Amino acid sequence: MTTVDHVERDRRIPTGSEAVLVAPDGRARTERMAESVMTLAPGVAAVAVLAVVATVLGGFAPVVGAPVIAIVCGIAISVVKRPSARLRPGIAFVAKKVLQGSVIVLGFGLSLGQVLSTGAGSLPVLLGTLVAALGVAWFAGRLLRLPGDLRSLIGVGTAICGASAIAATDAVIGAEEADVSYAIATIFTFNVVAVLLYPTLGHLFGFSQHTFGLWAGTAINDLSSVVAASSIYGHAAASYGVIVKLTRTLAIIPISLALATLRGRRERRVDATAGRPMRRVDLRRVLPLFIVVFLAAVGVNTAGLVPSSAHHPLSILSMGMITAALGAIGLSTDIGHIRRAGLRPLALGAILWVTVGLASLGLQALTGTL
Repeated sequence: MTTVDHVERDRRIPTGSEAVLVAPDGRARTERMAESVMTLAPGVAAVAVLAVVATVLGGFAPVVGAPVIAIVCGIAISVVKRPSARLRPGIAFVAKKVLQGSVIVLGFGLSLGQVLSTGAGSLPVLLGTLVAALGVAWFAGRLLRLPGDLRSLIGVGTAICGASAIAATDAVIGAEEADVSYAIATIFTFNVVAVLLYPTLGHLFGFSQHTFGLWAGTAINDLSSVVAASSIYGHAAASYGVIVKLTRTLAIIPISLALATLRGRRERRVDATAGRPMRRVDLRRVLPLFIVVFLAAVGVNTAGLVPSSAHHPLSILSMGMITAALGAIGLSTDIGHIRRAGLRPLALGAILWVTVGLASLGLQALTGTL
């Protein structure tokens, strides 16, 4: 048999017994994908209905806005009856992935110059609020006699980016599951308060779009709440607030590394002879990878690959995705977690929430950005 014959034989499409070995793998992948879609579909459909209702109601109350209506309705539904196990996978998908997707869509309307100038211009306020939140968390947490891990989790959750920072910190320090739940419940409580209160306060004090975006981006705990509150205030505030918040989110990396170093030193002092392996930092859990995709979207728009006529439809799409994500977050609310957290974690959360809000405004006044 010639070389050509061998090549032709190797190029043949498998038949008979060979096909039996190949086909099941492709069929299994297709079946798994279909199963995943079917698993997510009920929850996604439920959130879509809620988002449509919130959008319609938001048209009658534009000052309140569809995202706020969505999260309030979601919480109300969750209090009356928690979503069934069949709906939860789809709701969780929308709450996390669709929210991140909405931020990426916002990126298609921004330029790299805007991102760099906004991020750099917000650094004094960002760093000041970060130091204030972490310092007060340490001091007030000790006065409230809260465990060290719980203090750290609530502190970074308030100072950086809510549940994402809590998850990243937990990956480093290995906190008790109850402490993680209490910290997330505390942060979530004040996220909802911020979404409902901040736009009203902004209008009351006559804040500009720039001032409100910087205030929201530096003082509101979670990305979802920053997006919701600033989107209600205005498109310019939303763009500014999201960039500031994403810049703030990057603080997860140095703080996680610092916590890992401190924890490692403490473990070595406590048990230097046990031969126990050191806890390593998994950067895949610490680094928010969707920020990289957001920057790629900004790069695509900066290169002129997104036509200007597409910016308005993309803005509408982003708002719809934000509304759906906030509705899903509302449906995910577990009042029991908040109740079980008790008063002391909530007291620390309230102290930090007020601290970062006032520190942000004070630093804006000092730096001339108010």
